[in-house]
Amino acid sequence: MMDQVTEATRDRFAALKALVERQERPGRWLVLTHDNPDPDAVASAQILARVLRQALRQKVTVAYGGIIGRAENQEMVKSLRLPFSHIRNLSLKRYRHFALVDTQPRSGNNQLPSRTIADVVIDHHPLQAATQGGPFYDIRPKYGATATLLAEYMLAAGVQPTHALATALIYAIRSETLDFAREHIGPDKAIHDLFFPLANHKLLARIQSPRLPLSYFGNLHDALENLESVDSLILSHLGTVEQPDIVPEIADLLLRLEGKTWSLVTGYHRDRLYLSIRTTNTRADAGSLMRRILGRRGKGGGHGMIAGGWIDASKMTVPAERRELQRKLGTRLARELKKNPERLARVELRRQEE
Repeated sequence: MMDQVTEATRDRFAALKALVERQERPGRWLVLTHDNPDPDAVASAQILARVLRQALRQKVTVAYGGIIGRAENQEMVKSLRLPFSHIRNLSLKRYRHFALVDTQPRSGNNQLPSRTIADVVIDHHPLQAATQGGPFYDIRPKYGATATLLAEYMLAAGVQPTHALATALIYAIRSETLDFAREHIGPDKAIHDLFFPLANHKLLARIQSPRLPLSYFGNLHDALENLESVDSLILSHLGTVEQPDIVPEIADLLLRLEGKTWSLVTGYHRDRLYLSIRTTNTRADAGSLMRRILGRRGKGGGHGMIAGGWIDASKMTVPAERRELQRKLGTRLARELKKNPERLARVELRRQEE
């Protein structure tokens, strides 16, 4: 199994171990994911927590902000019985040490207070300036999933995964890489194949095909009713959604439309407008594109073929104003992709004649 561990991971785990062992103030760790965690964030947090507990003898709590909204993600946490606390139920004063996984400090998508320095940051998104101020970070954008990197740490630490953790890891890698349809076939595939025999395949099937709430089909209906397109770009603007995860889920779905290589979906949840960009272009930098579209008005990022972001819409109460913001973002993306925004047109769904 050690053959799957890169030299870089061995070195970084040794550095993590040294960091923990020289703690001047031993105490409980809080491992945080990004808000509205996806399978990669969930699995990554659980794996890091196991490494800290089993190999480094630390007390650990795993937590998240936002909601776990997507049916597959809810089923993942429920079926695998993963210990996961909501940040609102915790007192940060209880914790001496903080770790971020699949997210970075001051990125706008996690609940780590801006003045709190993360002891550990492990992520596969591009390195951000605020991350470099901490004592330990391991950022590897070439990895398809953060969970892959954490699995290497687990191997380097000599820690055995539970069947539940192996199942979570397999689902995280598959969902993050779209079953390797995205460009990642190196360490992600190696780790996937190594841990696949340890997964609970009955539970994995249940997670991949959960029962869906009626609201899912309502959101899908709205998305299809509001399709717009120009050349290879397809987009849809939703109104209010019950959970923000539906936005990237529909963006993934729209990218399957014939002739389309870019998709954008937006939708409002509580006080934020959420955006998701997807592309089939393996040479794209969707994260940089998202940041250009948002400008200073919002927070966002991503890597390669996927990106997400949000804008504070708490002061926007007029429906027409909200729709105009969505329209402007779609227009801005079209321009960035060198497509004429004036040619954006509604897509009419027609039944094929029998």
